[in-house]
Amino acid sequence: MTTRGRVLSARFAGNAQARAAILQRVQSALGRGEAAARARSAADDLIAAHRHGPRPAMPADLVAHFLRRATDMASTVDRVDTTEAIPGAVARYLDRVAPPPGEPLPRAGVCWPEFAGLDWLGAGLAIDARPATGNDRLAITGAFCAIAETGTLVVTSGAATPTASTLLPETHVAVVRADRIVAGMEEAFALVRAECHRWPRAVNLISGPSRTGDIEQTIVLGAHGPFRVHLLVIG
Repeated sequence: MTTRGRVLSARFAGNAQARAAILQRVQSALGRGEAAARARSAADDLIAAHRHGPRPAMPADLVAHFLRRATDMASTVDRVDTTEAIPGAVARYLDRVAPPPGEPLPRAGVCWPEFAGLDWLGAGLAIDARPATGNDRLAITGAFCAIAETGTLVVTSGAATPTASTLLPETHVAVVRADRIVAGMEEAFALVRAECHRWPRAVNLISGPSRTGDIEQTIVLGAHGPFRVHLLVIG
């Protein structure tokens, strides 16, 4: 990881902590903490009591089902045992993907701050921990969770989880832990409500590469985002 990447990673973490501290002081000054907690609890109870509509039966092995459905959505998939194995897995993926003629897949890109400390250079990659810009062709991100029913990634926006990295580069490599794969959308949104202190500004659902069928009803990948999505499941 470069010095610039370390500086940017530290800046992201510092900005997120400062923002949280400011919002906490404002909330305390307004005296809304207890009232907000009661309102949230009441909302949670109302949602929990709401009956779900008909849902498909799901197998016991949610990970296997997620990988199968993700493949149906034109993602490629792989599994690794540990976080430390991510750089090597990314390098192997780039090696085996057939690039367009004369356009080898990039060995440089960006990653979310949580992966800043991995040995990217040891895997032959130059990865900076910063949000993607229009010039970046490769991004490695995490995911809040994943949905087995549809092979979908759930990504919440935030200072440490820049969504631009899931939208701008041609190649998006997403990392998700096996224990964060839930059955359906209902469980995914319940997890967001349970774990996010405040509702994220955006919750993005990603099911494979970007695609469109506007022209002669022919599916074209990479129309409005990444051409390729590769999923690394840890565990």
